Amino acid sequence: QAEFQGSQQLWIRVRRAEMVNEMIPESPGNLSFTKVSGNPQRISNSPFRGESSRKKSQGSPAKSQQLPDRFIPRRTEDPKDLSSFQQDKILGANSSNIVSCNDVETSPAKHDYRTALKNIILPPFSPKDKILNLTMQSTEISSPSSSPGRFSLCSPPGSPSSVSPARLGKKRAVRHIPKSPDKILDAPDIVDDYYLNLLDWSPSNILAVALGQSVFLWNATTGTTHKLVETVGVGNIITSLTWGTGNILAIGTHSAEIQLWDVAASSPTRTMRGHMSRVASMSWGSPSLLTTGSRDSMILQHDVRAEQHKIATLEGHRQEVCGLKWSPQFNQLSSGGNDNLLNIWEPRQNRARLTIERHCAAVKALAWCPFQHNILASGGGTADRKICLWNTSNGTCLNEVDTKSQVCAIEWSVHDKEFVSSHGFTHNQLILWKYMGCGRVQKVTELTGHQARVLHMVKSPDGTTVASAAADETLRFWRIFGSPTRSASKLKDEQACRSLLGTNCIR
Repeated sequence: QAEFQGSQQLWIRVRRAEMVNEMIPESPGNLSFTKVSGNPQRISNSPFRGESSRKKSQGSPAKSQQLPDRFIPRRTEDPKDLSSFQQDKILGANSSNIVSCNDVETSPAKHDYRTALKNIILPPFSPKDKILNLTMQSTEISSPSSSPGRFSLCSPPGSPSSVSPARLGKKRAVRHIPKSPDKILDAPDIVDDYYLNLLDWSPSNILAVALGQSVFLWNATTGTTHKLVETVGVGNIITSLTWGTGNILAIGTHSAEIQLWDVAASSPTRTMRGHMSRVASMSWGSPSLLTTGSRDSMILQHDVRAEQHKIATLEGHRQEVCGLKWSPQFNQLSSGGNDNLLNIWEPRQNRARLTIERHCAAVKALAWCPFQHNILASGGGTADRKICLWNTSNGTCLNEVDTKSQVCAIEWSVHDKEFVSSHGFTHNQLILWKYMGCGRVQKVTELTGHQARVLHMVKSPDGTTVASAAADETLRFWRIFGSPTRSASKLKDEQACRSLLGTNCIR
């Protein structure tokens, strides 16, 4: 019984010591955890513990398990912590009267250093500013790098990190591309021949189309249609036509004649000869320079002002020249032929600067990029079906796209980095492409509706609409390009264009 009472008193003393020890604030430096005789006990280096107990715990390292101390991080002296000054100002407190837990341990010199650093890094701050400013006018998240030391979801108005809506700019709306034509017109007796060029749209908004042996004009301003000319002789069809400056229209015939007509007066101005076979392609190099290509494989340069109009002969093809196109700067001429060749010529040079043999079929579709010099798009026939983008400075092929159909014509947009191509066998469709730069292209959409080869395609003067002529004897107008700036003159042109689309038949 005496032994039991002694052990009970010892247990009471240990329990009291533990209760007192729990009331004393603990720190990582004065606590350890020891497992003794299978019963966990917390033993502290407090004054309530005897020296023997401490020595006993130290004398049995094998039976004790030391656990790591809990690490409490301390906020570093970083400029980002200066956001606390903004919180102080929001609460309307005076920074001189607020003492933070960090200021207790810092010297007055460090406090002055903090204040100077805050004044240098942070922009001027007003009491109306807030760190988290929820507004309905803006949902933009400001970048922390735009204003060092400022961390806000929406910067206050007037601060350097805030961006006005005018500076952000308006997000461009997604352009609607109609999948059906605005208008379908009849074009009876249009010749189904891949190598001819029978459609052109003048800068004065007059559409010229060759139907058999006749040329018809649509005046979009007045909405009138009339026949300009009809050739004489059986089978003497119109094989090509192109608009010059003003009211001049050049017409090529199957009899190898080149006729110049004044459309305003409805009278011919002159007739030029020089080719041995039909004139299938034409392009103006200047107001007075006309370039023509023929089935005789020759390319002729004509000065329409001179009596002796033939000034140069370019020999670079072995078969019919079905594609001719001068660059917008008139410093390069591209020609494509039925011999699968693509040639690049320079003015006053009788030999081709570049001869490209990449296509596997006739090269008729040619189009120069209007916004990047020396970029040319070319398309091949049925056996090729590819569109190639060329850097004509060195003859490098930037890209080659298999369209799965015969390429008949290509037109670039003047408002966006896009171009459209018309196709024959086997799908008879139009394809709108987005030019991504460096020759990369992406298909935007396909436009279907023609029942035969889409042999010809031209662009309207305002650059918003393309007209396609197919062997199914129809003309279709597709408003697929972006609209220009709505100035008064351009609105007038668009209105005239719409009056043109109101016509139902050419003749």
